[in-house]
Amino acid sequence: MTQAKDAVGAYGERVACAHLVEQGMVVLDRNWRCRSGEIDLILRDGSDLVFCEVKTRRGDRFGTPAEAVDAAKVRRLRRLAAQWLAQAGLRVPTVRFDVVSVVPQPAGAARVEHVRGAF
Repeated sequence: MTQAKDAVGAYGERVACAHLVEQGMVVLDRNWRCRSGEIDLILRDGSDLVFCEVKTRRGDRFGTPAEAVDAAKVRRLRRLAAQWLAQAGLRVPTVRFDVVSVVPQPAGAARVEHVRGAF
């Protein structure tokens, strides 16, 4: 089960990354990890720095993928973003947190929803 879940998650991250690049964003980092956790995607969107959480689900039976980003996840992502900024030594005018939901379809392209400034 874990391998299947990991494969779905990796697929979703590839789809989300491609979608964001198509929208003109520039990838700065993927799957950045530290002891406290992981940030899926870190991108530049014009002058904005974007920390992006990608959620992939095979269906909506347990809610939409974006609904899985709860208050605890938001707090963790904010802490991780602060750690990444400190490590990178960057000062940026605007930081944004986005969520990309990916739902694979039986045929054709996955359904992708990008929520800018999700929190």
